[in-house]
Amino acid sequence: MAWAGIELTFTDVIPAIIVDDIKESRINLRADLADYCPEIKVIGEAESVISALKLLKDQKPSIVFLDIHLTDGTGFDILELLPQIDFKVIFTTASDAFAIKAFKYSAIDYLLKPIDPDELTQAVTQAIGQYRLEHQQVDLLMENLKEKKPSQKLALSTAEKIHVVDIASIVRCESNDNYTLFFFQDGSKIMVSKTLKTYVQLLKDAQFFRVHQRHLVNQKQIREFVKTDGGYIIMNDGSNVPVSHRKRAEVLEMISGLQ
Repeated sequence: MAWAGIELTFTDVIPAIIVDDIKESRINLRADLADYCPEIKVIGEAESVISALKLLKDQKPSIVFLDIHLTDGTGFDILELLPQIDFKVIFTTASDAFAIKAFKYSAIDYLLKPIDPDELTQAVTQAIGQYRLEHQQVDLLMENLKEKKPSQKLALSTAEKIHVVDIASIVRCESNDNYTLFFFQDGSKIMVSKTLKTYVQLLKDAQFFRVHQRHLVNQKQIREFVKTDGGYIIMNDGSNVPVSHRKRAEVLEMISGLQ
């Protein structure tokens, strides 16, 4: 596996700290990490914003398991008080469905309490392969949680960096096996290592529609529907998007509703 550009083997130890105001939660997570993620070594624990900041000053973890609600503030307070987030973050939360969607929009790893071992293993694996958390992701997450309304922005994580984009600027998304290619109004493209299915669910409330097994389009970016040649959509950027036979009636209904 790779860590920040360094090749790691399964004998390498990845230092981590746990920040949670509930002692039992810290004990359970430490035990689960020992059982299911032996490459993770817990080098410290904290129960508050103040104790976490002190711990982070003394220790250099590669991963921080961070509870949102703490006795003297929130996990966001810790991140905001740091000049640079030089570690990976996996939030632990018992929040509701809206909060979960906010995490997904922000491309931030999270675990729901009580923590499932399989989800823990997956989160750790993803964290190891990703870039460090950016302040702009934290800002986006906080904004989404505060506003309690559909996000206007989306964080897209690539091998090089994290892009925070305006959802309205997305013309369409195209499946490329286990990857998704995003096309934007300005002609730029971004490839992310997540399936199209992920964004079908995430962007549903933003008026995106799956017109084909491989294609998801922004309804506001549709220019016209051509009924010949099996049927296809012309987008505002001039691109042609095929419409599957079984989606044809739904697409016609959707387009008629846009007029």
